[in-house]
Amino acid sequence: MCRKEQQRNTKMEHSEKKDAQEMLQAQSHIYKHVFNFIDSMTINCAVQLGIPDIILSHNQPMTLHELVTALGIPPPKATCLQRLMRLLVHSGFFVIRKLPGRIQEVGYDLTPSSRLLLKDNVNCLTAFLLASLQPVFLTPWQSLGEWFKGKETTTFETAYGKKFWEYAEQNPDFSDMFNEAMVSESCLMRLVVKECKSVFEGMGSLVDVGGGKGIVTRVISDAFPALRCTVFDLPHVVADLPETKNLKYAGGDMFQSVPSADALLLKHVLHNWSDEECVKILKKCRQAIEMNDDKGKVLIIDMVIDIDQDEHEVTDTKLYFDMLMMVLVNGQERTVKEWEKLFFQAGFSRYKIKPIFGLRSLIEVYP
Repeated sequence: MCRKEQQRNTKMEHSEKKDAQEMLQAQSHIYKHVFNFIDSMTINCAVQLGIPDIILSHNQPMTLHELVTALGIPPPKATCLQRLMRLLVHSGFFVIRKLPGRIQEVGYDLTPSSRLLLKDNVNCLTAFLLASLQPVFLTPWQSLGEWFKGKETTTFETAYGKKFWEYAEQNPDFSDMFNEAMVSESCLMRLVVKECKSVFEGMGSLVDVGGGKGIVTRVISDAFPALRCTVFDLPHVVADLPETKNLKYAGGDMFQSVPSADALLLKHVLHNWSDEECVKILKKCRQAIEMNDDKGKVLIIDMVIDIDQDEHEVTDTKLYFDMLMMVLVNGQERTVKEWEKLFFQAGFSRYKIKPIFGLRSLIEVYP
């Protein structure tokens, strides 16, 4: 065999080896995403078993044996629990630490993520987690391909024959669970509201449009007692809710009219709606500001997709939420340009965005 032929064969071997390696990596990539649901199901299991609270009550990291005993797990399933915890450690929900005074032993301890799932944590996200993994939320995804070829507005409608809000209204237990999940998620506002002092300074009144049970408004009213706050939502949502000196409730329809105030707050509202519906809501908000001599502003707390600037994991989460809004309610998460388009179509002149709420940003919009 001549030298040139040897070189050609070597080059072909390298190319085949590279192709094989790329295919095997592609296989791993596909399998990872096919089985991503296992991450969700394992943390769901950990919450159902109460593992975060059990570790907290132990006052130090727990060995596998101690955890098995505390949970009342049958001995033959101890290795299964170890495998569950191995994945949860890998996913960042728990961490393995050395036990003080026990040189050869290690135990499972909490991380910031699992601390957000503690029942006594004022910012507990357990209700949000458990609700999000209910079959009623998971089933529509099986119909996503069918929905693309159909005429229904949302995949939820394809799966259940009715829109999400209609389903919630007809199923009180589901509605209560969903509302508790939203309350759970909103409690994290406590962590950042004081950073927004300049946003609320000089204002005398605030209306939380679509504010539900008023968890966010209560946090704001507690932090700024001189601010007169009103939660505005559908009459049945705000009926009989307890008021305070600077927190009131009002029933109505934001597509019809919005009460006037120095500032109107829309937290996690606009991502539930299509562009056309968002423009309608924003126009009603602008009209409410005009009633206040154009001195007011609209405060929006929602996600802003920025693939170029955000960390990869943050972008993952935002894009997941975007798909979730598409599947459930015909809404979406938006980029800066998409937000800007809505504001200008609704007649606003300027805006500014502050990414201070983790996944979400504070957007101030002016007439």
